[in-house]
Formats: sequence, structure tokens, C-alpha cells
Amino acid sequence: MLQDAAHRYRLAATAAGVAWPERADGQGVPLPDLDLVHRLFDVDHVPEQLTWLLSQGWDRGMLFPGGGMLEPWPTRQTARASLDLLSASIGTPFHWRHQIPLFFFSTHVYTFVLEGTHEGEIWRYLGGPDAWDPVRAAPSLTALLTEWTKGIAAGVVYYSDVTRFLLVGDPTARETFDDLWRRFPDIDPFAFSDDIPAPLLRERQRASGVDLDCVDRGFECWEELLDDIDAVQASLGL
Repeated sequence: MLQDAAHRYRLAATAAGVAWPERADGQGVPLPDLDLVHRLFDVDHVPEQLTWLLSQGWDRGMLFPGGGMLEPWPTRQTARASLDLLSASIGTPFHWRHQIPLFFFSTHVYTFVLEGTHEGEIWRYLGGPDAWDPVRAAPSLTALLTEWTKGIAAGVVYYSDVTRFLLVGDPTARETFDDLWRRFPDIDPFAFSDDIPAPLLRERQRASGVDLDCVDRGFECWEELLDDIDAVQASLGL
């Protein structure tokens, strides 16, 4: 299912104008250091769908809506930064460490949950303090790519000749969040890296199992997470 969804997304994105990078059977894609991945994210396995996606060589440009980029496998040189990218994941219903940064946008990070009852889910976080919006973006990679493909087909995602990547919105007029997404009720706005109005965000957080008490404590909870990240980085010698 994931491979089919990825193929459909690639076809839609290239038809919209995205210049997709060429690859030849994975040549040039570095093999992952799975031992590092296991130690970094405190897991004993890596889901096959994640391994497949990161073997495609799709981390070579802004190929995804909102100028999103696929994060490559962490290396010894980038391991510390990989954990830093998790610093906004307060109040998640799984351990903050059991996820890997997967997509990077200008303001958001999307992660892939590596184990537990939430394994395979995609979560999104707005970078920076004072923005406590941890929430599930999609139940799976397949679902995320499907929403992006639907967005292109519906015209809510379009290629900009100015930015040279896919943007989200109406290319002919500026619209409010409600006005835009009211016209596309079958597309999930959480799949895209745009800001979500607080009432709708809160509703999805509750449904996603987010610890809302932690979110309400905000800065205090964030500082606790930063201390945990610092401790893990020190224990790993990063």
C-alpha cells in the first residue's frame, strides 16, 4: 500500500511541476547505521516501510507540500541534531524518544513513530518555544501521502514557479483557514504544515491522546523535555 501511495504521489507532484530527482535502483543512497538508529531512539527494530521510503533517494529537494523535505537517516554527525528536532514533542501518548524526524518544513517537523501502539503514525510539531501543538498528522505514511495526492488533485496544493515547490492554498486569492478547507471537506488539513486554529487543534489533540495538562503547562513541560534530551545526548556521548 505504501509503495502504491508513494507512486501516486510522485506522479501527481511531477504532473504539477515538481522536478523529481532521478535515481537508479537506490544508487547513491547511503545505507542506514541501524545500530545508531536503535541507540538514538531507544528501539530494537525499524519498521520496513520507513526503511523502504528512506531508500528511495527522495531527500534531495523540496518535493512535498509547503516545501517539505525528507530527512535522511541520522549519522554520527547529525545524531545530536536529530534529537534536537524532537524538542517540541511534549505531551505525546508515546515516549518522546520513540520517533524519528521524517519530514522537515520551514516551521514544522513531522516524525514517524517507531514502536508501541502508535507505531507507524505521523506526528507534527511546530518548532520553537511558546508553540505547544503536538498532534497526529496522519495515522500512517500511506495516509499522509494519500492526503497530499488528494490535495494536488483538488487544487488546494499547487506548484509555484516563484518558490519552485508545492504550496498549500488558493493560488488566485488569500483565504482564511475556514474558507479554504470548507471547500475541501474530504481532505485532512492536519496532513499539511499550515497553522491550525486553536479549537480544531485542541479537538484533534484530545482525539490523538495528547496529555493536555502537559500542553497547558507549556514552558514548564518543555523545559523538562529539554533536560531529558540533554541527558540522553550526554549518555550517548553526543
